[in-house]
Amino acid sequence: MGLLSLLKQERSLIVALASGFVAYSVEHSVLEAGKTASLIAAAVLIGIIILASTRVAHHAEMLAHKVGDPYGTMILTLSAVAVEVLILAIMMGNTSSPTLVRDTIYAAVMLDINGILGLAALLGGLRHGEQPYNDDSSRTYSVMILTAMGISMIVPEFIPGDRWHYYSAFTICAMIALYAVFLKMQVGPHSYFFSYSYPRAKPATGTGTQQEDTKQESAAISIGVILAGVLIIGFLAEFMSALMNAGLEGSGAPLTLMAVVVAAISAAPEILTALRAALRNRMQSVVNIAMGASLSTVILTVPVMESIALYSGQPFVMAMTPVQTVMVAITLVVAAINLNDGQTNAIEGMTHFVLFATFVMLTALGL
Repeated sequence: MGLLSLLKQERSLIVALASGFVAYSVEHSVLEAGKTASLIAAAVLIGIIILASTRVAHHAEMLAHKVGDPYGTMILTLSAVAVEVLILAIMMGNTSSPTLVRDTIYAAVMLDINGILGLAALLGGLRHGEQPYNDDSSRTYSVMILTAMGISMIVPEFIPGDRWHYYSAFTICAMIALYAVFLKMQVGPHSYFFSYSYPRAKPATGTGTQQEDTKQESAAISIGVILAGVLIIGFLAEFMSALMNAGLEGSGAPLTLMAVVVAAISAAPEILTALRAALRNRMQSVVNIAMGASLSTVILTVPVMESIALYSGQPFVMAMTPVQTVMVAITLVVAAINLNDGQTNAIEGMTHFVLFATFVMLTALGL
């Protein structure tokens, strides 16, 4: 691929990078212009960040097609979590909210399981009826998510304040151990848990050459674009965070709004990928994306953020509120029931989507 062709394809990232330099030059002027100008600028940057993260997800998806499941889904979810952790770490430096990490992880789980899985199963079910997948994957994901969230976001409610650093260090070790075993299982002898054999579709006439050309595209280019995209997103997030903080200060907006924004930015590309998979009757990919992203968010974000807390000596509030605990419990129970028979349908999708609507309503009420 020629340089000009590559630059043309990645014009979204070039626009994002240029926007970062523009934000750098006008940030102080916008902040002095008032809260409304700051919020408008922050909204524009959020849109640009989502555009850039979509390109990152596109190249992650290209790599995923090359290597196939379960490696492909792992690449997709890890790229999304990398974006989320980077934005979260940057925003933690610009806000004094001790609950941002907790609220972001909670919002991400609601978006991934109830939003992405719910909408995909609903639309896919309306088009195809019952959609098959490997129920070994859903059971594995569900028990891992429940364990990880229980250890890192429910038990901390009972830890004395003067001993938080001991439990924080334990949580880091526990998450790393869980993920190490999960990763070994996902890419090792139990990789079949996370894949499903679909009937082979007949290739359309005359598309063979085009498909071969797509497969030949260099994986190195995709990896390079992913790394560059994540750095650009981090660059933009610095300004977006400062502008959003200034715009929301004293506005009476829900405290969890910033957490929802972070979760939505990382989930946006996954939503498109999952919906395309559901409409193509590939529910296994949807389950891997939605449940895998939820698990990766908890099991990777927690140790990174807890390490930052130990280094800085300032603990985060990780224990969920009663409302959050109830919503997570209902979500995981519903997921365990719905994803236990190897098929999804529109009714199951609707139950999760109603739970997502409930999450949106609770957020709007400031709960």
